Amino acid sequence: MPRRLTRRRRLLPQPLTFSPFARSVASIQRVSSKAHISKIRRGSPPDCKGIGVSKHNSSLSESSEDEGFEGVVQTDFVFFDPKSDDFHGVKILLQTYLDDKQWDLNGFVDLILAQATVGTLVKIEGDDDDTPFSVISALNLGRYKDHKCIVELKEFLLQICQEKDLINGLRSILGEQAHDVGLLVSQRVVNLPPQLLPPLYGALFDEVSWATEDEPTEELRNSFRFKFYLLVSKIYKLKNANQKRNAHQKKRPNSHNDEEIIYIKPEDEIFHKLSLWSFTFPMRTQQVETQELKNYSLTGFALVVEAEKISTFRQQLESSIDES
Repeated sequence: MPRRLTRRRRLLPQPLTFSPFARSVASIQRVSSKAHISKIRRGSPPDCKGIGVSKHNSSLSESSEDEGFEGVVQTDFVFFDPKSDDFHGVKILLQTYLDDKQWDLNGFVDLILAQATVGTLVKIEGDDDDTPFSVISALNLGRYKDHKCIVELKEFLLQICQEKDLINGLRSILGEQAHDVGLLVSQRVVNLPPQLLPPLYGALFDEVSWATEDEPTEELRNSFRFKFYLLVSKIYKLKNANQKRNAHQKKRPNSHNDEEIIYIKPEDEIFHKLSLWSFTFPMRTQQVETQELKNYSLTGFALVVEAEKISTFRQQLESSIDES
């Protein structure tokens, strides 16, 4: 169903380069690429969001010795409302959302797909298998508190949080304050063009705002008046970071050192800086084995950010993409 239109500044074509880290995770061989958003349509295909950012053209120049291919791949990304037919594709994207925990993932996917007014899937236009490449949504923890998947998600977070000074705050966010908390779910393939991120997050937060006015009942409208957002994500963390930092400073005080954190999703770094609090936790999911990541371990990452910081987040996200 079409959304109201918003006016957005047209993004100019910019180069997109994949870091060695991104290449290793995505298993892309020597990608020399350029991506750009070449047009923004106010009209929408059927089932596509009419928010003025529905169509993106991205050109990837790809070279591979194994396949002998060298050329430009033209890809049109489109924003869609979630629907039940997307179940299997979204489940794959969320397969390791809570590490390797056995939990009601099917129920979690159902909640996301049932909330069509707030949430977006990114697909490639004309793709025969209709595979989603990204999913983003915000679920009210209080509204869905009795659903098995949310009960198990809360239990998981309380179990893995080892920060004694944060555990009471976490209990409060998951308990008495749950009706004010939006679980911000954002999963995607690792090499989705970053130029899609500002309109993707912009669409989500615009929809949250519209839902406080447009939902049919006061209860539903109030369920989107978030005061906090809770994020569960992943990062790569330098192994024995404190020991290595101290040893490095003693030996070579002015020399370059490895980054302590590699953010798999660039927006997580912005959320982290703006967060009220955060904590990390070990993961059992097997990580990608590469030379670039040999000194890093895949680590779980949870944070809470105040809803009033979202406008700052959106500005910083767009600025970071413009500068990249």
